[in-house]
Amino acid sequence: MTLKESPVAPETVPRPQAGQPHRATAWPEARATAAGAGAAARAGQSAREPLTVPLGAALGRNLAGPLLALTDLPSFDTSAMDGWAVAGAGPWTVREEGAVLAGHAPAAVLADGEAVRIATGARVPTGTTAVIRSEHARTELSGPGHSRTELSDSELSRTEPSGSEHSPTELSGSEISRTGPSGAMSGGLLLHALREVPPRQDIRPRGQECRAGDRLLPAGTAVTPAVLGLAAAAGYDELPVLPRPRVEILVLGDELLAAGLPHEGLIRDALGPMLGPWLEALGAEVLATRRVGDDAEELYAAVTGSPADLLITTGGTAAGPVDHLHRVLDAAGATLLVDGVKVRPGHPMLLARLDGAGPRHLVGLPGNPLAAVSGLLTLAEPLLVALLGGVREPHHAPGVPVQDEVQGHPHDTRLVPVVRRADRVAPLHYNGPAMLRGIAAADGLAVVPPGGARPGQALEILELPWPTAAGSAPAQGVCFT
Repeated sequence: MTLKESPVAPETVPRPQAGQPHRATAWPEARATAAGAGAAARAGQSAREPLTVPLGAALGRNLAGPLLALTDLPSFDTSAMDGWAVAGAGPWTVREEGAVLAGHAPAAVLADGEAVRIATGARVPTGTTAVIRSEHARTELSGPGHSRTELSDSELSRTEPSGSEHSPTELSGSEISRTGPSGAMSGGLLLHALREVPPRQDIRPRGQECRAGDRLLPAGTAVTPAVLGLAAAAGYDELPVLPRPRVEILVLGDELLAAGLPHEGLIRDALGPMLGPWLEALGAEVLATRRVGDDAEELYAAVTGSPADLLITTGGTAAGPVDHLHRVLDAAGATLLVDGVKVRPGHPMLLARLDGAGPRHLVGLPGNPLAAVSGLLTLAEPLLVALLGGVREPHHAPGVPVQDEVQGHPHDTRLVPVVRRADRVAPLHYNGPAMLRGIAAADGLAVVPPGGARPGQALEILELPWPTAAGSAPAQGVCFT
């Protein structure tokens, strides 16, 4: 059915009349409704199979199942320090072969009373009872016709023969054992500990972090850089991840320019460049950002033909002469879940369920930029969080005191851009519905209850889903209210 074939004529669509209050939902209730809609939609998406992607492509996604260790970590006993691997009680005779290095298997078993140089991360030789840090040991040379000479590690590095191609750390045990301070031959090298050596000192035992099969992280965990590192250490080359909610953005309006300076009644589109990256930061897969003119038939085709799980529209949510969204949704058989929210800016936002193949939703954002941000945080974010299974917490910080008095709306919640200043937040100027200057410098938006907030009053803060300069001095040009 096309819009023209719809049994609902444009003039019969209910619209708010002048002087009448908008059919609006309280702000907390609107967010709860959006979260509930997302949870219901997720329950109907069981047919979407998890994706298996290379580690590098998993960042920012969520684990489809628990992360299980594929190996012991560490997978063998390793040295936690640069120093000496020793067996039994000291003093120890230093083995003549070179140091045991990371990535190389030890040459032989250490017998009681023996020691060998070892590097951090190297596999300890069989028979090792402890590792002694370099700074916690001393060595001495002894042999026929020579007095016992004590050498520190730094002195050992200077026993290198003149003109040798070895660096001090590359000098092998056999070269050390044959060379005294003046280059004279020596009979051997003894190692002494400078402090007590407990058994297994500075040895990372096999399986210290986990055993093969251990559950490292639960399903749904967000894949961060640290999770990628853990997965690689545990033996993974690929990860099974949840499919992201598919989102399509429809930017409405004949008055919008994609490039250049505003002129002759035309203005730059600020929402097209902003919404896609913002939604991706919330965990969505943005299929496309499309321009749709002030044409009801074009909008109807775009809404009914989209494969997205969530459609985001900008503008057209009020009752202006080219505000077609309500009529299009009615013709498409949609169910309005939220039709206006008691919040400033952004009160004409809406949330609708699109019936048909699979659970789909549409969030209608107001056309003014900061009002659209308000709608994004009020309706789109909680819906997306629920679509992801609740594995991402909404970005908010409850109970942060506000530095200054904040003017409120008599009856509605107000969202005001703020910056953090030590343990408080300060409201920013340039917070009108059409302004982005305030939010561009902000760390988040304060949720101001009806009637306003007094200095020191604790407010919920809707934080932004990317790193900000929270706690630092505001950038030059930032203005406070």
